[in-house]
Amino acid sequence: MEEQKLNINLTPEMAEGTYANLAIIAHSNSEFVMDFVRMMPGQKSANVQSRVIMTPDNAKKLLFALQENIAKYEKQNGTIKINGTPAPGSTIPMSFGGGQA
Repeated sequence: MEEQKLNINLTPEMAEGTYANLAIIAHSNSEFVMDFVRMMPGQKSANVQSRVIMTPDNAKKLLFALQENIAKYEKQNGTIKINGTPAPGSTIPMSFGGGQA
């Protein structure tokens, strides 16, 4: 069977990327919703910069891809240290509007 290639296009605007320093993840039985937020010091509100919606199987593929890439990064650059951030599974106060994820 011949392997098919997928051409992925990246516009200049999209190539610039969007900075986010918080991700809020919610799910239903059919999808995962990831809101990427930029919080600024001293501000009482924050805006969602991007929302990505995935099926559960694609969300799990993303998890594996992130784990693989973090392992490669840490092999080259050392362990990523997390200071002052909640431990996995902790809740983040949602005082800037919107619903609890």
